[in-house]
Amino acid sequence: MKKKILAILLLCGALTAGAKVKLPALMGDNMVLQQQTDARLWGWADAGATVRVSTSWDGQTHTCRAGSDGRWLLTVKTPAGSYTPYEITFDDGELVTLRGVLVGEVWLASGQSNMEMPLRGFGGCCVQDGVDEVIAAADHPYVRFFTVPLNMSHELEYDCAAAWQVPSVHTAAGFSATAWFFATSLEKALRVPVGMVVSAFGGTRVESWLSREVLQGYPDVNLQREAIDAYEPAYMRPMLMYNAMQVPVRNYTFKGIIWYQGEGNVGAHQTYAQRLADMVRLWRSDFRLGDIPFYYVEIAPYAYGDNGQGLQGAYLREAQFRAQSLIPNSAMVSTNDLVEPYELFNIHPRNKRTVGRRLSYLALNLTYGMKQINCWGPQYKSWTAKGNEAWVSFDNLQMGICRNYDIRGFEVAGEDHVFHPADNVWLHWQTNELVVSSKAVAHPVAVRYAFRDFLPGTLIGGNELPAVPFRTDNWQ
Repeated sequence: MKKKILAILLLCGALTAGAKVKLPALMGDNMVLQQQTDARLWGWADAGATVRVSTSWDGQTHTCRAGSDGRWLLTVKTPAGSYTPYEITFDDGELVTLRGVLVGEVWLASGQSNMEMPLRGFGGCCVQDGVDEVIAAADHPYVRFFTVPLNMSHELEYDCAAAWQVPSVHTAAGFSATAWFFATSLEKALRVPVGMVVSAFGGTRVESWLSREVLQGYPDVNLQREAIDAYEPAYMRPMLMYNAMQVPVRNYTFKGIIWYQGEGNVGAHQTYAQRLADMVRLWRSDFRLGDIPFYYVEIAPYAYGDNGQGLQGAYLREAQFRAQSLIPNSAMVSTNDLVEPYELFNIHPRNKRTVGRRLSYLALNLTYGMKQINCWGPQYKSWTAKGNEAWVSFDNLQMGICRNYDIRGFEVAGEDHVFHPADNVWLHWQTNELVVSSKAVAHPVAVRYAFRDFLPGTLIGGNELPAVPFRTDNWQ
């Protein structure tokens, strides 16, 4: 009799163990859900099993049935963001409870090494005030980070090995610095929790973040496994980061995306704008959330060649600026002014605070409607020649031009197409035009601003936002 009872207990135990719901890493303690929306929850269970999900903020229970492959997905209505911690319980025969769940604003941060770069910095590259931010990280308990591990895969990966982290001196050193400064700025302004999902891999090209289906349309990309594996360094391989680092997060419900990438595509500027637009279109299709905001960072000045006097980086920045016209609900921040002279050969500039803050200005103004926060720097509009002077006008001058002396970064060229540094630049304040000239150019036919690999400029507009680099010519 005892043997029969023991056998029955063992059988029941085996059935219960097999029934326990499995959740992806993104669904864990301390996570942040997007507020006031239908947030997706998903996971795996026995084929055909009924999964019940209970949310403590409203006491509701939601049910769905796992498919033949064991996958299930449902949505729950989230409340307004607050600092109240909640619980979510999953039950398909055995309970799984998530604790410390917050509801607020959730953003995806992606790109290459300048987005990946953590508060502790990289070897040989520090983050300005990064250590102080780590020490003070516990002052932001309602900012949460989920960092997707660096990974590559030829096949689609649906999960990853990571967990949501609460800021502390023990955890924050590994947080993306740009994403951290973006998130803390949002949390201060919006007064709700902010969750950041960071999926960035140093050195990657935009092609690394595209699917096989998209890449098949590019004549210069060979998707044979041997061809992909032949790419060196490995981080430049197409498709593999999409499979391993984008697919695991694509069911999550995001408010928007911030992106810092482009250095890996220097030298391929002709295709960059369209391929970035293709990537955003693909990701938005994956997320099924419509045209969510896509805010991105212009690559910083760096000596890609010719001791910083080359043009390959300038061409890529020009392509980045043009991408705004191809991507609905997108905007770019300039970083032309955020490098030090000694960073000529440092592709990871130390000032990540201002980069993250500028991204937050875009979000606060364009996404959250805080129009009093200026988010645009001056952008080239037109120019005209008057004798030996070039008169240049700009758009996005809500606060005018806020620097009227020591304006550096301009070059002018005559009919010989040779550019010379401007030796006289002054502001015609009545019209907010800049008057630019060089003693070496009697009759200017073209003007450029900060249009070299490494040519930081000093022209700023409202909120100290820099003028976007530009050229008036199309010479190669």
